[in-house]
Amino acid sequence: MKMHVTPLTTVPVGKKVRIVSLAGGRGMYAHLASMGLVPGSEIEVIRRGSPGPFIATAGNCRLAIGTGMAQKIMVSENGK
Repeated sequence: MKMHVTPLTTVPVGKKVRIVSLAGGRGMYAHLASMGLVPGSEIEVIRRGSPGPFIATAGNCRLAIGTGMAQKIMVSENGK
């Protein structure tokens, strides 16, 4: 079965997904990793940006991410 990978910005509100990869450079990776967003992490979309930040939860934390950055976070909707 092929895994369906999509940008975080396409995930509907309330959906839990797993981060597959980060499409940005080292700086963006380090910034996201400092917030606990690394490949393998499970997150849930709380609010989709446009306008404003993209809000997701990772564990017990709510995180606000710019829409451009959220576009570079590739996730798997089936959680695998």
